[in-house]
Amino acid sequence: MRLLLAWMAIWVLGCAAGVPVLARPQDVRLRAAQEAYDEAMRLQEVGRYAEATVRAHRALELREAVLWGSHLEVASCLNLLGGLHRIQGDFDRAEPLYARAISILESEFVDPYAKRKLNDWVGLLSPRALALEGAKGVYHEVAYHAERDDHAAFGNLDLQNLYDPAEPLYQRALDMAKGSIGKHHPIVAATLNELGLLYAAQGLYVRAEPLLQRALDIRETALGKHHPTLAASLNNLAILHANQGLYVRAEPLLQRALDIRLAALGQDHPDVAASLNNLAILYASQGLYDRAEALHARAISLAEAALGKSHPTVATSLSSLANLYVKQRLYARAEPLYQRALDIRQAAFGQDHPTVAASLTSLANVYQERGLYGSAEPLYQFALTIREAALGKHHPDVAASLNNLAVLYANQGLHDRAEPLYERALTLREAALGENHPEVAALLNNLALLRLSQHRLDAAIPLFTRAFAISEQRLRQEALDFSEARLASFLQLLRTDEERLYALLRARDDDRVRHLALGAALLLKGRSVAQTADISRAVYQSLGEEGRDTFAQLRELRTQLATLSLQGPGPLPLKEYQQQLKALAEQGDALEADLARRSAPLRELAGLPPLTDIVDQVAEALPEDAALIELISYQDRPLVPGPGAPEPHQRYLALVLLPDTRILSLDLGPAGPIDSAASRLRDALANRDVAFQARAQALYGLVFQPLLPLLGTTRHLFLSPDGPLALVPFAALHDGERFLVEDFDFVYLTSGRDLLRRPQPSAPASSVV
Repeated sequence: MRLLLAWMAIWVLGCAAGVPVLARPQDVRLRAAQEAYDEAMRLQEVGRYAEATVRAHRALELREAVLWGSHLEVASCLNLLGGLHRIQGDFDRAEPLYARAISILESEFVDPYAKRKLNDWVGLLSPRALALEGAKGVYHEVAYHAERDDHAAFGNLDLQNLYDPAEPLYQRALDMAKGSIGKHHPIVAATLNELGLLYAAQGLYVRAEPLLQRALDIRETALGKHHPTLAASLNNLAILHANQGLYVRAEPLLQRALDIRLAALGQDHPDVAASLNNLAILYASQGLYDRAEALHARAISLAEAALGKSHPTVATSLSSLANLYVKQRLYARAEPLYQRALDIRQAAFGQDHPTVAASLTSLANVYQERGLYGSAEPLYQFALTIREAALGKHHPDVAASLNNLAVLYANQGLHDRAEPLYERALTLREAALGENHPEVAALLNNLALLRLSQHRLDAAIPLFTRAFAISEQRLRQEALDFSEARLASFLQLLRTDEERLYALLRARDDDRVRHLALGAALLLKGRSVAQTADISRAVYQSLGEEGRDTFAQLRELRTQLATLSLQGPGPLPLKEYQQQLKALAEQGDALEADLARRSAPLRELAGLPPLTDIVDQVAEALPEDAALIELISYQDRPLVPGPGAPEPHQRYLALVLLPDTRILSLDLGPAGPIDSAASRLRDALANRDVAFQARAQALYGLVFQPLLPLLGTTRHLFLSPDGPLALVPFAALHDGERFLVEDFDFVYLTSGRDLLRRPQPSAPASSVV
């Protein structure tokens, strides 16, 4: 938004420059002001922001001393100074400067003479303004910034999360532009672009897409299919798709933007480097690392040639390539890139800037992954010091630094040093983000693992339970709007948490751990991308036209809540951030409750019991003479990684639930022999091999015979197999004397939760159920 208003400031200032009534008085101080202004602009372009800020302040002081306070040249200084503070992350200083510039602009727009001259000058202005837009990046174009420390941010829209006050200002700017120059002018496209980006930053993709598309259409009609400004719109629309995991739709738009810039600006232009970087990050997100690496390297070379080797944009490109190497665990290649990015940012922003803290954290992460704990610790400490000083001791980013330090100490077995840091970080995140935030869940898991290392199982179990419940609830709330790529990523994260519970059960056979592990299996087993997409389609199809509109609102609210949660508060006051999270959650819950009365599939999804209750409810649903067997294939990882820890490997776990709520467990051993035996039996049955009985007996010995002591006299079995075991009929297993079908009654389930009675329809007669 601020960049749009800055663009409009340049536009009006250019107009005013040709108006005699607004002629500037002759004063030596104005010449000095212009020199200071020009020097500030030059320093900004080469990334020397601190020096540029000093010169811009000087230009403002001189112009205010000579010109009246509402003069357009004063506004231009305010705009420049606000932009410099924004670039350096000082939003508190930027905001009042922009606000004052806006006030000056609005006063000029209502002046009849200025407005008439403005309209007369549009035809001459457009090429000049658009050249500025293309060459100087005055328009607000989204760029991928994969700058990561302890939490991921796939795309960075560079917005301040000041959504409520921003939207009406955009609308005012849009009305002003339409009234002056018509609704098909490129300036209107710039306003539409900004408003679309505002919605995108909140996760309101359904609202953002038509605005960005309309901006693209206006620019294509007004400027032609090969104008560099069109590339900015293509880029923004592409990243909107990419942030939803729609990579197939994003790639051709990014490629077209790159082609336009190459043809219009030449292969050495920094905007070409930006396009290469964006396309590279898109490929990296899809695991196409070789293609991404080549583009990143080319982007770095272009940025260095166009902007100089010490420009902050070069640091961003270096960090992007380093992030790519980290994904591939190529830490030795990532380290020098992170180091160079750090050096550039320290020179550009100063030693104590939050951006420097992010670079310090990235470099420290690499040292920690390589086991260089002594090198990592001072960097984490420095990052913590910077964030406490710049952001305050209660900011979520301070909690991130505390967590990083705690992980470093825990990995060295320094539990007494790690514990208070984890506890302080958890307190900060709960206060700042709320008790059910995803980052709170991550900290709960870390603290629980520390408790295990301290042999405090009683203290660890409640933490694991709460962490898993937070993540599973997030899946329920957001599954209806997750893109397939995002959903797959989140399910994998949740699967890692689930498998940690199975590994814990193998290490600590305890009634409470068994209850927790079975609850996790009942809630997550069979939850896949395809299954979730089926639920979303079923909910949509079960609703009438009015219900579908409400469903769209629910999806938008859930996405907005997820986006705001994962972005964090940014510069937004924590209290206001928490109020926004609460309001979005309550609005979504109300819509969901309304829809659940009209949609059986949604009632079923919303009616799943919580982690603490699902085991008892499934046990209650079992017939008295039956048992539930959950067979689980999982990746067994060390609970506390470190030197000498075994390598992760696949194993099978059996969990048996009886009607009296007793849970029995058995480690069936490595998955390799079991999966091979299952595959051999399946092939023998498919080929009608007369020797299949021997293979049926082999699988029986590996999987079913060990379960007999747990089953006792129970013969009615509800079986939920996993992995290759789901592809063989257990009734065909042979104990050496007879087939199991002769002694056991098998009922196959995807998960034991299938036993739960579905809620009775309570919808009105007009609903589809």
